[in-house]
Amino acid sequence: MNDPQHTTRETEAVVPARTPQEVADDVVARVLARAGTAVHDGATVHSSYDGDQLDLEERTSLRRVAGLSTELEDVTEVEYRQLRLEKVVLVGLFGQGSAEDAEISLRELAALAETAGSEVLDGLLQKRRTPDPGTYLGSGKAAELAQLVASAGADTVVVDGELAPSQRRALEDIVRVKVVDRTALILDIFAQHAKSREGKAQVELAQLEYLLPRLRGWGESMSRQAGGQVGGAGAGMGSRGPGETKIELDRRRIRNRMAKLRREIAAMEPARLTKRASRKKHAIPSVAIAGYTNAGKSSLLNRLTNAGVLVENALFATLDPTVRRAETTDGRVYTLADTVGFVRALPHQLVEAFRSTLEEVADADLILHVVDASHPDPEGQIAAVRHVFADIPGAMDVPEIIVLNKADMASAEAIARLRSREVHSVVVSAHTGEGIEELQALVADQLPRPGVAVDVVVPYHRGDLVSRVHEHGDIESEEHVAHGTALRARVDAGLAAELEAAAQPRA
Repeated sequence: MNDPQHTTRETEAVVPARTPQEVADDVVARVLARAGTAVHDGATVHSSYDGDQLDLEERTSLRRVAGLSTELEDVTEVEYRQLRLEKVVLVGLFGQGSAEDAEISLRELAALAETAGSEVLDGLLQKRRTPDPGTYLGSGKAAELAQLVASAGADTVVVDGELAPSQRRALEDIVRVKVVDRTALILDIFAQHAKSREGKAQVELAQLEYLLPRLRGWGESMSRQAGGQVGGAGAGMGSRGPGETKIELDRRRIRNRMAKLRREIAAMEPARLTKRASRKKHAIPSVAIAGYTNAGKSSLLNRLTNAGVLVENALFATLDPTVRRAETTDGRVYTLADTVGFVRALPHQLVEAFRSTLEEVADADLILHVVDASHPDPEGQIAAVRHVFADIPGAMDVPEIIVLNKADMASAEAIARLRSREVHSVVVSAHTGEGIEELQALVADQLPRPGVAVDVVVPYHRGDLVSRVHEHGDIESEEHVAHGTALRARVDAGLAAELEAAAQPRA
């Protein structure tokens, strides 16, 4: 007798299990189906709080674009940059984690490549427990990659991991095109987006630290010694002899440049410390906006302060910190600082180079940790940000509010899951304004309040003191009497001393 359920069970039993390679191919296919979505004209939707976005036109004009003729005889520097659109093939490994983790990581690598101005042509994902010490992939898979690169017409391979110098050289020898790892890709984006003098110096220092152990000689040019009459041309006595090889000379130049950059960055620190000390002197509380890249930190800053800073649907759109004045719902003044975004496996060179900037987080009175609630793996992003916090002395001790942003795009299940994990959280949408009032109330509640109680009569000619109490203190009562303004309030110690010195006796 035919049993339909029995037949169904038999049918299910004969379905063959998918091989690791089939799983990897499916992951690559899904990532490639989304190619081009990380940076796309019209993908960035601005609100009225974002201002004129004047920086966005400048940023877009420098992006490499496809479809331009290469037969131009006279091109500007910008046009030349646009002609150099790199065509890349992505490479990833997954061994310890799941295929879903591998897909999230590879999708982020594709977004990084597109943010850097490249076009993703193809990808290769290998299930392997540990990277091959020689070529990262192993000889067979590296040969397959070489064929894929040749057939796709790519000029760059981007590896989702950090390559040792020897691995990069061995892989380049096989695929015969430029090979870069995740760290080099992030450094390239930082180099494109840095605008301030300090930001540019920090990025260059990080790039040189990364480059120094990875210098490579092509042919004999790097091994040729520059001594004798050739190396000493114009230098005279004392410059002749065996000399340095070309690669040794480049290393020395890089070390000298790094030393100069470190001195420049150290020289810029007093100005930043002076600004920070001024805020502390006037007891102005500070709030730092931190979080994963592209979580919506700049959009939130614009929504809270009308700052009009650059907002772009791209990774690492913000590098230079922006500090703006804001007010709590009860009228107290505080500063709001937008900081550089973090990412999984943030290169340690960048953490070191940007340490002075990241100190804004450690010196804050409150951290707004912005999370993209619509991302496939928001928990992973939270963990990555806290991992960077752990490298910044004092950052883990600062009170933190988890701001679940992009609520208009996130699923109700994801938001409920995150709120159950993160007790101190608030759900907002910087684009639509949902939850902003609740966030402002939470910020006002969490900011430190002045600790000294005063009961004084401030003479009318010292209205500046009354104004400062309104800005930085908590006023319990205010009354205009014959000799001045009678105030009962809580203020910081410095302002309390000034009020007591200027106070009139009560009638």
